[in-house]
Amino acid sequence: MNSPAAAPHRAPLGSRRPEWAGRNYVLLTAATIVTNLGTHGALIATTWAVFETGGDAGDVGLVAMARFLPLVLFLLIGGAVADRVPRHRVMVAANVLNCVSQAVFAALVLAGTAQIWQMMVLTALCGTGQAFFNPAAEGMLMSSVTGEQASRAFAVYRMAMHGASIGGAALGGALVAFVGPGWVLLIDAVAFAVAGGLRAFLDVSGIPERAPGGGLFADLREGWHEFIGRPWLWSIVAQFSVVVGLIGAVESVYGPLVAKAELGGARPWGIALAAYGVGTLAGAFLMARWKPRRLLFVGTLCVFPIALPSAALAVPLDAVGLTAAMFVSGVAIEVFGVSWMTTMHQEIPEEKLSRVSAYDWFGSTALLPLTTALAGPAESSFGRSTALWGAAGLMVLVTALVLLVPDVRNLTRRPHTKEPVGAKTPAAAADSVPAATVAPLAAAPASAGAPAGGGSAGASADVSADVSAGRASADAEGSGRRNG
Repeated sequence: MNSPAAAPHRAPLGSRRPEWAGRNYVLLTAATIVTNLGTHGALIATTWAVFETGGDAGDVGLVAMARFLPLVLFLLIGGAVADRVPRHRVMVAANVLNCVSQAVFAALVLAGTAQIWQMMVLTALCGTGQAFFNPAAEGMLMSSVTGEQASRAFAVYRMAMHGASIGGAALGGALVAFVGPGWVLLIDAVAFAVAGGLRAFLDVSGIPERAPGGGLFADLREGWHEFIGRPWLWSIVAQFSVVVGLIGAVESVYGPLVAKAELGGARPWGIALAAYGVGTLAGAFLMARWKPRRLLFVGTLCVFPIALPSAALAVPLDAVGLTAAMFVSGVAIEVFGVSWMTTMHQEIPEEKLSRVSAYDWFGSTALLPLTTALAGPAESSFGRSTALWGAAGLMVLVTALVLLVPDVRNLTRRPHTKEPVGAKTPAAAADSVPAATVAPLAAAPASAGAPAGGGSAGASADVSADVSAGRASADAEGSGRRNG
């Protein structure tokens, strides 16, 4: 972007890593794998911890809301802070906060003294940490990837991330059954400690020192002008504000209800969500080899299939049809996710990445509380099938409207390079998923470091817990939206 073109890098002779997989890439990917393994097990453990205290689905929703509110409140501040101080320090500090909060959570659960208000406070601390972590991590990601290899680095990273998410959910579910939720929460705390240790070794010597700005609010204003001055950026974030809100309502409220009433219980819904996770892996594998020239046009076309699960639930299709729809949706959203990350890397100045990504995260999650709150009344007023068809139609409509923006149709991949950060070999670091690319948001309460989620309104406690287990396998670190 603003930096001079870097000379081509070559991996050391005899190195088994690709030339784009430098030191920072390995550290950041390893840290994210560790975090996702712990966090996606903790999602399930948190739900069962609530139930063990005698809580119900409403309490699950309260715990989730407690995390979501500080995430929204502090995202913009977190983005400004991450552009003022070294980003890896912000990331490590957030990991320390999440580690401590999860360790206290685990201790309370193991002692059998945990109460709902304590869970809410600890979960709010997790949300605060994530609000600062997400923009810093995304900025670190963009600063550390070479231009020509960016899309491949992003795709390979995301394959590792999604694989860890699926594995963490499966392992977490098994451990909750055998040793109880407290030990799984403790494992998550240890995972944050390990991940923070890895991130502390990031080499940021290649990032130029930033000139002192005019203060926090001046930085926020500058980030806003950068955001609003790019029609492709604000239009897609506005689009995903609607899309993510509808996904949250469909998958946290309607999906479990349809599974219970029409498909025989939570198991088919869990399988469908797992199929979504497998689809994201397939999509990332595809994007590691495919470099579409018109990044946003191709990516936006792949947003249309996201409406398929809503339509499948509206019919409703049988379990096989729903699973197929979720798989296709996973592949499609991953094509968009890699395209979006590559575009942000190409178009946004390095020194403003965290602030711009904070507006991206904030805008794309802004409607989640409203849509999930209105899901129940919409079902009562219009019927479940009509509400689901309406959600599918609205997703298609806002996506079609975005294609009217010339930059979305015409912005192309440019053959440029950026000096990678912190590697003697080429560094392609990816440690956070842009908010613009999230996995489906479903019923699990968010644990420390996990994406924000909504409670399952109207579902029974048992269905809510089982669905949370299935959803976690399809979730991804960093909140949820266009990251598949």
